[in-house]
Amino acid sequence: MRRALLIALAALAFPAGASAHATLQSTTPRFGTQVQRSPTQIRLHFDQQVKVLPGGIKVLNGVGRNFAYDAHAEGTDAVASVRPLKLGAYTVRWQAISADSHVVSGVWTFGLRVPAPSVNNAYGAGGPTRIEHLVRWLWFLGIALTIGALGLRLIVLRGLEVPRELDRKIAVAAGLGAVVALQSGIAAFSLRAEDALQLPFGKFLYGDLSPMTATRFGTAFVTMTLGFALVLALVYLAWLLDSVTFLVPAFGLAVLFAGGLSLSGHDAVDPGSSWKTELADWVHISAASLWIGALGTMAGLLWFGAPQLRREAFLRFSRMATVLIVLVLAAGIYLSIVRLPHLHDLWTVGYGQVLLVKIGLVCVALAWGAFHHFAVRPALVRADSGFLSRIGRSLIGESLVGIAVLLVAAVLVDSRPPPRPVAPGGSAATLAP
Repeated sequence: MRRALLIALAALAFPAGASAHATLQSTTPRFGTQVQRSPTQIRLHFDQQVKVLPGGIKVLNGVGRNFAYDAHAEGTDAVASVRPLKLGAYTVRWQAISADSHVVSGVWTFGLRVPAPSVNNAYGAGGPTRIEHLVRWLWFLGIALTIGALGLRLIVLRGLEVPRELDRKIAVAAGLGAVVALQSGIAAFSLRAEDALQLPFGKFLYGDLSPMTATRFGTAFVTMTLGFALVLALVYLAWLLDSVTFLVPAFGLAVLFAGGLSLSGHDAVDPGSSWKTELADWVHISAASLWIGALGTMAGLLWFGAPQLRREAFLRFSRMATVLIVLVLAAGIYLSIVRLPHLHDLWTVGYGQVLLVKIGLVCVALAWGAFHHFAVRPALVRADSGFLSRIGRSLIGESLVGIAVLLVAAVLVDSRPPPRPVAPGGSAATLAP
């Protein structure tokens, strides 16, 4: 966790240091492109003169063989000749020393008569780690808390006399969620970029991240960062002015920009993906975030902070949760069918095994929610304060199960689904990582 926080702080420092060292302005071939002829040289164009290190430019195939000759400087360019390449995907890794003595580095990919792999799959990238799972989990928690707290106030408590103190606490919870989402997003992007660059922390500070921002994940990160910054500003205005009005656009924007995860995940880029899978994933994420986040906010703030609202809030939340659960299950079942070609993939491949754990936890949450809906809800009319306090502890327990579901979801997002079977007579191009 300490490493993730350091990287997040480094990411915040990038703009301040951008003018101090050489910046890569263009490459030949351009990163992420598919070329039809083997390039005879790799050319990197900087905004200032650089010193090229021995072996400072490498062109690597899928097994790590280098096809580049020693690089040299030509004005503000770094150039390396390249041996003839065969059809396939290639990774370019480079290093140079700028005028201020900082070592700048970067990586990008291109394909020779095949699509270029994502920079996340560049040769040498290690793939997601436990730290990345943890950071993505925090990202999910932040999004869920933001959407859930705002949804609780605007949907569940709509029209009720809400104490000013509770109103402010809900705004603080939503703002805290937005801050966690922002910082976790920065850390997630930084960790993904560090893995692609394969650099120690000190050199990572001067890495070229432009290829990462050009990926779907990078685009989603930038968009979601700007979006949740706006959400945070609106929530702050609501807290500062004691006005619920500002929470309405904040809630809409939070739900909208949560879709960035859907536009950059498996359901957007893997074979078989379409606008339908992207939409289903957005519905799945949004409904689950509203359900889990509102439940946690109700259990943590409303239940013990505004006892007079317990009965009505519980009844309203129960009705809302019923709709959300239907959406979560419908979207989740559809996406599971798309991602798992065979039923036995549930227990024979890693993606399916993680999904099974998630399904198990969701079933526990559903059973707990069903108990609240069918057993507790009818008893609320004649319940005393002691009974209501015990229900509060039960709601906290259900919330913890929901938090565990988000943790498994974070691991699932970073897992690789099984490949889809190739239709008879069809062909599939295989790109070396």
